Amino acid sequence: MAPFLAYEDKGVDTPPAVPLVLVHGHPFDRTMWAPQIEAFSTSRRVIAPDLRGYGASPVVPGITLLSDFAQDIAALLDELKVADFVLAGLSMGGQIAMDLYRQFPDRVRGLVLADTFPAPETPGGRLARNAMADRLLAEGMRGYADEVLEKMVAPYAAPEVKAHVHRMMTSTSSEGAAAALRGRAERPDYRPLLTRVTAPALVVVGEDDEYTPVPDAEAMHAALPHSALRIVEGAAHLPNLERPDEFNRVLAEFLANIGTRSPGTGTRPT
Repeated sequence: MAPFLAYEDKGVDTPPAVPLVLVHGHPFDRTMWAPQIEAFSTSRRVIAPDLRGYGASPVVPGITLLSDFAQDIAALLDELKVADFVLAGLSMGGQIAMDLYRQFPDRVRGLVLADTFPAPETPGGRLARNAMADRLLAEGMRGYADEVLEKMVAPYAAPEVKAHVHRMMTSTSSEGAAAALRGRAERPDYRPLLTRVTAPALVVVGEDDEYTPVPDAEAMHAALPHSALRIVEGAAHLPNLERPDEFNRVLAEFLANIGTRSPGTGTRPT
């Protein structure tokens, strides 16, 4: 049985607006999406879970595959009686979104991939992720958080944004983060999947993202049959926090073009 996920569920689920599901990255939690929850819950239902091992959700040690995360989210949405939705994920959350689409394509009405990439791990990357998992278990999260903060967000990001990001990272369970790192080391190649995505898609990337630079986003945009690409200036790996107004504008434009649904199609039958 999937672990019970902590989550935020805000806004009203009323057709024609399709619920928006937000999947956070590593090593963060659902508060990463605070600006988007506030902005979009006025017009639609917005659901943002804490992934297993993160935030207030249960910690499951060992290895957590991207497919495990995706199944957790699908189980949560079943519990919340949400059948179809727009799915947005950032970084690791984007890879989870790809896997969720792989498993449940008919449920995804729109796909938002932010600051992420679809390629499988390289042999060197697999070693590095497992070594980092070992380090986090031995040392905890603070040293890692200090080192990567100004790659997660740009050095010129607002102090309150840096503080929020650092707080999320240092609050994360090292066991949960390590399990996710080991799972990501085993991730499949999602590039063929992207060419088969029939839902409309939006690819977003921060202009100064070092982890998933603009060429990665351009390649995803080229692979996705029905996609738009938006580059957020003045942001690195977390444009939704660094430039929330711009990110929200881009996301709102995308949501406005998602096909409407008929009343009664927003819940999965019991």
